[in-house]
Amino acid sequence: MSKSPMDALPEPLRKRLQSLQGELSRALGDNLVALLVFGSAARGEFREQVSDVDLVVVLREASAAALSALSNPLQVARNAARIEAMVLVADEIPRAADVFPLFYDDLRSSHVLLHGTDPFASLVIADHHRRLRIEQELREASIRLRRAVIDAGSPRNLVGAIDRKVKQIRGPLRALLSLHGRPVGPALAEVLAAAGQLYKIDQAPLLRTREDPAAALDTLQRLLLAAVDDVDRMEVQ
Repeated sequence: MSKSPMDALPEPLRKRLQSLQGELSRALGDNLVALLVFGSAARGEFREQVSDVDLVVVLREASAAALSALSNPLQVARNAARIEAMVLVADEIPRAADVFPLFYDDLRSSHVLLHGTDPFASLVIADHHRRLRIEQELREASIRLRRAVIDAGSPRNLVGAIDRKVKQIRGPLRALLSLHGRPVGPALAEVLAAAGQLYKIDQAPLLRTREDPAAALDTLQRLLLAAVDDVDRMEVQ
């Protein structure tokens, strides 16, 4: 029997999630369509005292009464175990696939269903919506990186910003690789290696930013430039 990523979570956190599932089920009844864990906890990358636990609560309807019923359990879970919840309505999920294609792709590929029926299992997402969102996220990352360089003054002060930007572009790079027919897993090193191979850029400096931040910055800028140019020229039917 294969292990779930949840098995790697600290036992107190697993018990907290089980308790929260029971509380929400009792408070909401049939209005609770699904409860899913996503993000680092679902990818097996959770780091105790560092990572949040990302949760999606899917409701049939989000009335004021339903949201009020969520208030106390979710606030207690946030304060006790850094459980951060997003509330969606079941029938809005397919209608929003055009504006959240990468988020939905990531959630669909790496999640643990704690309760109910998976609302993402049969979701259809168009490649042209993926392409537009990939370009938007990569261009935004590039623009924000320029400002970070200006504010930092020198590459040595950019270590944190570079590391954050590399993590932020994992999703769009992974989605872009998929559009090229080169699907990869969610691990950051795997995504960077595949992107580096595609664009013929040595991505190793991005995995040792603290050793040589100037080389990491140069590599990140070249990778963003290549990826933005690639997705800008891409025609997706």
